[in-house]
Amino acid sequence: MIVVDPESFEQMVATALDSLPREFADLMKNVAVLVEHNPGPRGLLGLYEGIPLTNRTTNYAGVLPDRITIYRLAICAICRNEAEVVEQVRRTVIHEVGHYFGISDERLRELGW
Repeated sequence: MIVVDPESFEQMVATALDSLPREFADLMKNVAVLVEHNPGPRGLLGLYEGIPLTNRTTNYAGVLPDRITIYRLAICAICRNEAEVVEQVRRTVIHEVGHYFGISDERLRELGW
């Protein structure tokens, strides 16, 4: 386990988001990305909560933003050094953004995420 201070971890998440291809980043609307500094639910490094783009209809309006939560302590618990944390944050962000776009866990695993 490695200890990464909250500010550094939040910057890692911001960097991972900034590294998304522009065509995907431009499609992300009404979604908030949060960092949780507690361990979070057992077995989860991140969590997407909301209505995936593939399930939105013309009636989708006036709803609260979807949420992607990245769990700092859960990620730090499985990493040995800062480089591993950076990579795991990137993988977790991409995985949860995948859910936002309607990609299932099974398909994400097939794609290596």
